[in-house]
Amino acid sequence: QVQLVESGGGLVQAGGSLRLSCAASGRTFSIYLGSMGWFRQAPGKEREFAAAISWSGDSTTYADSVKGRFTISRDNAKNTVDLQMNSLKPEDTADYYCAARAPGALSQYKYWGQGTQVTVSS
Repeated sequence: QVQLVESGGGLVQAGGSLRLSCAASGRTFSIYLGSMGWFRQAPGKEREFAAAISWSGDSTTYADSVKGRFTISRDNAKNTVDLQMNSLKPEDTADYYCAARAPGALSQYKYWGQGTQVTVSS
């Protein structure tokens, strides 16, 4: 199994910044060459995609709602993936989850962290 542990959540005022980090451990060979992503779930809403990054880091994808404000990065030597969140808005308030998947175009996100809470006050 692969364990993912998020950190870095908290309370911040609108316009502020937070940096989330996710550390992978365990059978990390299962996600070798695979992409990793961040998802979020706001109160009363379904989980939604926020950002993803390829194994090499050359390819990143963002939801329109966070594009230009969030930056995803990874360090394969440390088995970590980070999400730098700038210009935060109250609507960014959510539980943020790290996810990982095996390589392959049809691979689904199989491994999930427990989540870290982000609250943006107005």
